[in-house]
Amino acid sequence: MSTRPAFPDSSNSSAAAAAAHAASHGSGLGPGFGSLRAAGAAFSPARMGSLRPSRPAQLDPAVADGLAGGMDPQALSEMSHLSAAALLDRVRHSEDPEVVQRVLTLVETVGVDEIAELWSDAEPDSLPGVLWRLYMLRTWMRKNRDSIAQLWRLGEPVATTASAIAGVDQAPTEDDIVRLADSILSGAFVGDFAVALERAAAFTDVVALGLRVAAKRSTPAGAELTAKQDTGTTHPATRAARLLHTSANLMTTARTFEQGAHLWRRGRLE
Repeated sequence: MSTRPAFPDSSNSSAAAAAAHAASHGSGLGPGFGSLRAAGAAFSPARMGSLRPSRPAQLDPAVADGLAGGMDPQALSEMSHLSAAALLDRVRHSEDPEVVQRVLTLVETVGVDEIAELWSDAEPDSLPGVLWRLYMLRTWMRKNRDSIAQLWRLGEPVATTASAIAGVDQAPTEDDIVRLADSILSGAFVGDFAVALERAAAFTDVVALGLRVAAKRSTPAGAELTAKQDTGTTHPATRAARLLHTSANLMTTARTFEQGAHLWRRGRLE
């Protein structure tokens, strides 16, 4: 069993006080989320090469005053770590499957902008930084399920240890990709957190390899992933460069997941 990160010290912290107030009046998912109002905005992770949210999600005015109005960076950092640790702790101490489902779909129900305010600027080797990337990975996988299934087959034409670690069949379908996306994220909350991160790392490594192969071959899978950014006919060299750029980003994310797993096992992912 992996060691849970120590709960951040909340003494004398304005961020912690705001989070505690939110938790006492909100959804029960943990400090930092209780006062966030769902906006129902569809989104996809822009950092992985897809579209911006269709419309901005909205913050509860009390939270917006602190965040948009220039909350002290240190206080915001404390709230980021506090909310991530509290969310993880809340689910791990709950036997209610509805709690797990609410956390799994947190982005869809709360909105990406709210979560981004708290977690997107967190250090990659921190608990909020890792959770942010896990949520973005799930969204990206679900939104691009068909292309990613094809990219997996390009990157893993023959099953290797990566397939075993990630838990992916040699020729995954779109539905397999969706199930895997949910399985990795839910496993972070109800299973071994380090194993979930290692699964995410193995998966992103193979897809990154598939993108490199797609860039060389100009495959339909690669074209689909870049089509949303195309304003017209895209030169093959430009498309290949975009695919290679996304591949490099995924490889960096995979290393972040691996480092997170290492830190978690040492009790140092906070």
